[in-house]
Amino acid sequence: MKVLVTGGTGVIGTAAVRALLAGGNSVRLFSRHAAEDAARWRGEVETREGSVSSSDEVTGAAEGCDAILHIAGIAEELPPELTFENVNVHGTANLLQEGERAGVKRFVYVSSLGAERGGSDYHASKLRAEGLIEAYPGEWLICRPGNVYGPGDEVVSFLLQVVRSSPAAPVIDAGDQPFQPVYSEDLGAALALAVTRRDLDHQVLLLAGPEVTTLQDLLDRLARLTGRDPVRVPVPSVLASLGAQAASLLGVRLPIDDNKLAMLREGNVIRPGEVNALTEILGVRPTPLDEGLQRLATTQPEQLPAEEGTGTLTRRIFHARLTGVRRSPADLFTEFRRRFFELVPESTMGDAGEPAAPPRLETGGTLTLNLPLRGNVQVRVAEVTNTSMTFVTVAGHPLEGSVTFRFVGAPGDDLRFEVETCDRPASLPDALAMLPGSVLKNWNWTTVVRNTAESLGAAPPVEVRMDEFPLSGIEEKEAVAALRSRVEALSRKEEPGLREEARERLEEAVKPG
Repeated sequence: MKVLVTGGTGVIGTAAVRALLAGGNSVRLFSRHAAEDAARWRGEVETREGSVSSSDEVTGAAEGCDAILHIAGIAEELPPELTFENVNVHGTANLLQEGERAGVKRFVYVSSLGAERGGSDYHASKLRAEGLIEAYPGEWLICRPGNVYGPGDEVVSFLLQVVRSSPAAPVIDAGDQPFQPVYSEDLGAALALAVTRRDLDHQVLLLAGPEVTTLQDLLDRLARLTGRDPVRVPVPSVLASLGAQAASLLGVRLPIDDNKLAMLREGNVIRPGEVNALTEILGVRPTPLDEGLQRLATTQPEQLPAEEGTGTLTRRIFHARLTGVRRSPADLFTEFRRRFFELVPESTMGDAGEPAAPPRLETGGTLTLNLPLRGNVQVRVAEVTNTSMTFVTVAGHPLEGSVTFRFVGAPGDDLRFEVETCDRPASLPDALAMLPGSVLKNWNWTTVVRNTAESLGAAPPVEVRMDEFPLSGIEEKEAVAALRSRVEALSRKEEPGLREEARERLEEAVKPG
């Protein structure tokens, strides 16, 4: 089956595309940056760039497809272009029109668990879109998932970052509002089955995880995972709304607004007497919440410099000559990697671990670090060669960029050890918070270079130098492209294992009849 997928770039869409491919289907991805978004699938996924809110850009997107899986939507408005009416309602109408024009037999729409009973503007837009779906002349299916969590989701991942890095965690009202989160990979498998199960037609399926939780319970679970339990500060929902509005004026986006507060109060759960189609109809074995959260703790997305980033992207190289050392760069790097946590001071790496994420110095490994005055943050090993190792920052880090440790030159000539950073603050608040820490940051990397040089036998005195290069516009684009290429290569390397997990989920699912 050939499936057009919209919104295949977020936490839901990525899992759904993976599951569709694992089930032997072909996929055409429709998004604003489709070619870039599909890089992890090594050319297996067709791409077409465009926005669902543009009828012209949608036209032709479904040509030759057997089904449409419509995931694209927004839960937060950014007027004038990104509004619930433009994207969630008008965008759905565009896809339905295109599906009918192209003769697509099956249309599966991803709505929301609270669409029918919720009072938020978001849920109202989803319900209006559902009404459009029900008029489709072919087969249609509406899927209403509960809160979805997975790498980069806007709610649970944000709470994880708060627990890791903040001294206090805000709790909206009493923090006892129930919700029933579903792990993204489970939902991806369910959507792939919903697309291909021709015995399911003209139905509304409710999809949620196996456990009902609350904000307070979720914070308890995350505290156990991370080894950190920040002070919980009750915040009335009206103040939370005002705080989000104030943050937006400073250019900071928080995963909360009036609509999300309304959704939180609605109780996003499958009620007694209702059927959880995830398990009862589609037969997906659900991931227990604690297991899903543990996976989440090690799979947060990389945080690369963005076009709208704060400040100038700057490259700094801390380096020292290894005078008198006669070993090869590859031999030295092997020892450095083995002794990494011994050579890097605690003020840089802290405990270098937490219960949920033991450190791994191998490609794809995630290190949880305890930065002074910041708490726990993460970096990921993006590349390892025989003489160097590159880390990239992970969501929640105050910086966006990379750090590379390398040995260069030849024994007896210009053998050197270098630490190269290429980064900038991740946000305006991070930039302000890091002003007093810049001196400490430079001292840390200078100490790493000196410790390493001395421990490997460099003749004293070891002189550490630092060269600083603020990047021009062209240089910045080149640096970001190179970093993104490394991350995409890492994603492609990890994809086969994730695909195999998806295939196993599909094979375990209950077959119709």
